[in-house]
Amino acid sequence: MPSPYTALLFVHTLAAAFWVGGMALMHFAVRPAAVATLEPPQRLPFLAATLGRFFVGVSSAIVLLLATGFGMVWLAGGFANVRWNVHAMLALGLVMMAIYLHIRFAPFPRLKSAVITRAWPVAASNLDTIRKLVGLNLLLGVVVFAIALIGRAA
Repeated sequence: MPSPYTALLFVHTLAAAFWVGGMALMHFAVRPAAVATLEPPQRLPFLAATLGRFFVGVSSAIVLLLATGFGMVWLAGGFANVRWNVHAMLALGLVMMAIYLHIRFAPFPRLKSAVITRAWPVAASNLDTIRKLVGLNLLLGVVVFAIALIGRAA
């Protein structure tokens, strides 16, 4: 039977992999394929619906990341007893969460509204904003993974 720390680390890693991997899939595969094969009246509703489904998973992943992360810190005896990389991962993770919340509650609702009214240029503009912010979050997520691995080895 795994230790509580190992179980928390497993769930934590799965949640992080879902979020960062999902952003990579959307950024490098789904969106480019949609652009190459679908016209805006099909592409924009498709991507809005895809993001809506993905965001449900991201919201769950964030809850799991916070719960398991703080659980592991608690098992270690608090923040005074963890390495530098844990502090760095938390700081970057909070920035990523803030970017996600901005996407989720600003350009994404505007995208959905523009899709409903068939305002394709407005929808495309909001989708482009989301694409850029997801690219930034993807980069930060890769940095967090690097910090996690480097910090464990250092």
